[in-house]
Amino acid sequence: MLFCAECLAIILNFMSARDNFIYMPPLEPLFIVYEDNDLVVIEKPAGLLSVPGRLPEHHDSAYFRVLEQYPNAKITHRLDMATSGLLMFAKHRDAEVAMSKMFQARTVKKHYIALVQGKLELEGSVDVPLLTDWENRPRQIVHFELGKSAKTLYQALSYHEVDDITRVLLTPITGRSHQLRVHMQYIGHPITGDKYYHPEYQKTPLKRMALHASYLAFKQPLSRMDVEIKGNVPF
Repeated sequence: MLFCAECLAIILNFMSARDNFIYMPPLEPLFIVYEDNDLVVIEKPAGLLSVPGRLPEHHDSAYFRVLEQYPNAKITHRLDMATSGLLMFAKHRDAEVAMSKMFQARTVKKHYIALVQGKLELEGSVDVPLLTDWENRPRQIVHFELGKSAKTLYQALSYHEVDDITRVLLTPITGRSHQLRVHMQYIGHPITGDKYYHPEYQKTPLKRMALHASYLAFKQPLSRMDVEIKGNVPF
């Protein structure tokens, strides 16, 4: 099988990142952005797992740290380890069930801020199906025959000509694994610092992947109050 130069670079970068991976989670305490009787939302730093991994050395996670303060907490959704931003936990079982149903029904509005390579024009959408690349997990690939439907809206916010980087607002309509990362790569604008999908991830103004979950809006399922949460974007 023949590979284009860009595809080969992506594969080699992925293999190197996977083989040399050492989990070194950030040590700073979690910052609580929002809290009520049923829910707590924290700012997860980049490099911290949302939930514990299978290996003992991967036990430290946002969930493990939240449990220290809220022993009955349950996670309602997840962020990739390399992604920072708003991560929600339910304080009890009823809240977990209610919020999980809302995420599944896509009634929770989510925004992300990202820095992508190249000049992204105005706004648009990416609507291509995704499938797990089983031989190279956790990578995902576009697959029009077997993939699950996935849609992302994007809006260019600003362009930095020196670094050839666009700041973009991303709105996932669906919630597939690595969706934003694969969709941006698919249209030729991979997220900077992304070790899985950027062919030259080392060339980044940051020491991390530039993807941040910046906004959540929903109707609190138990109190029925409208909730809008805005996080601080660290880049």
